[in-house]
Amino acid sequence: MNVKILNPFLEAAAEVVAAECKTSVERGNLTLHKSSMTADEVTVLISLIGKIQGVALYGMSIQTGLGLVSRVMGQTFTEFDSLAQSGVAELGNVISGCATVKLSQAGYVADISPPTLILGKGLTVSTLDFPRIVVPLTTEAGDVTVHLAIREAPADKSDSVYVPITLPAEAK
Repeated sequence: MNVKILNPFLEAAAEVVAAECKTSVERGNLTLHKSSMTADEVTVLISLIGKIQGVALYGMSIQTGLGLVSRVMGQTFTEFDSLAQSGVAELGNVISGCATVKLSQAGYVADISPPTLILGKGLTVSTLDFPRIVVPLTTEAGDVTVHLAIREAPADKSDSVYVPITLPAEAK
């Protein structure tokens, strides 16, 4: 994996969460996963297309989501209602947007999708043949796990990515 395309996401995640949520951020050890991922209680999914393609996923507990949104909005959220959900999704969007600006400055142009919010622990998200870099972030509001399944697009395919999501057996 090319660190030139991974580092902008890790830097953006730490910078955006620290600035927007007014919290310290500690980055844990980076690990490589080749299997499908199991969603956290809340997972924000952002697709990337262009010279860089794949997905960025930001996973957390509902409690962490409430804590982060409370800090961003300056008011206490106790219910993970539509406003709290929107705030968490937008946080993932801002992180990914900041990362694509950093990528662009390094010569890698990529567009991002609007955020998709996945609610429900245990959903399977397959990134198919994209191995994922997984980095935990520890904040005062709780832990956020960054999953990056991104790569440079082959010269002839820089316009789409397919990521299937599977429901857990008990939800079917």
